[in-house]
Amino acid sequence: MDIVEALKQEEVKLRRQLAGVQGAITALNGRGTTAVSSGRTSASTVTSSKRTMSAAVRAKIGRSAKARWAKIRAEKAKKAK
Repeated sequence: MDIVEALKQEEVKLRRQLAGVQGAITALNGRGTTAVSSGRTSASTVTSSKRTMSAAVRAKIGRSAKARWAKIRAEKAKKAK
């Protein structure tokens, strides 16, 4: 393999990685949706939408978790007797 050709391939690879890192930085800075091209026909998208839960849903999840742990502790106490 020719050294120049190998260096060109490495350059392409590094450019793809750089584009990916720049897209991640842009997404983390909260600048919205960024399309990062990997040099192929399809492009991956990075979105920075943050999902939030309502207080009611959070409370429901908390109640079910407490009930689940109470059940586990009750079974554990039965086995200990």
